[in-house]
Amino acid sequence: MSEITEEIKKELLIICEESKKEGGFDIWNEHIKYVVQNAISLAKKYGADVEIVELGALLHDIAKPSKIGTNEEHHIYGAQIAEELLTKLNYPKDKIEHVKNCVLNHRGSVNKPKKTIEEQCVADADVIAHFDCIPMLFNTAYKKLNLSISEGKEWVRKKLERDYNKLSPQTKEILEDRYRNIVKVLFNS
Repeated sequence: MSEITEEIKKELLIICEESKKEGGFDIWNEHIKYVVQNAISLAKKYGADVEIVELGALLHDIAKPSKIGTNEEHHIYGAQIAEELLTKLNYPKDKIEHVKNCVLNHRGSVNKPKKTIEEQCVADADVIAHFDCIPMLFNTAYKKLNLSISEGKEWVRKKLERDYNKLSPQTKEILEDRYRNIVKVLFNS
């Protein structure tokens, strides 16, 4: 971890902890830490700029615990927050643009093309994190969406299927057995 990623992580952990204290969900332990781990792994595997990918992963959902904007626009506000934080830390302008693009283009539900391998690593890592923390998806289905047991189970199954189908071809291949096993175990399919 570089000095800049350490600084950003410190800032992010403070924001996440404050959000959790205010009754928000533990976005660091339930999601972001998995995205960071997976993004770094993919960056190394695909020859991407690890620092850009790590920063993009750390900052991809920063608007959520910061409580800025709506969930549907968190990628837009997150890119703005990323730019402010990285500028404050004197990070090079050209690299800030790369990190911002990782944040802007991480959402699979917003069909934006991934122009760089760094953007693809962050987007894929965001999806893989859902496979790392499946209880979070069930929590969303039952607590946030207030679905019945069968409706919640079907919502999670469809969510995982949609997520899997959003992966880049090379990452989809890596995750295929894991995805099939999860579906088989959880949904008897």
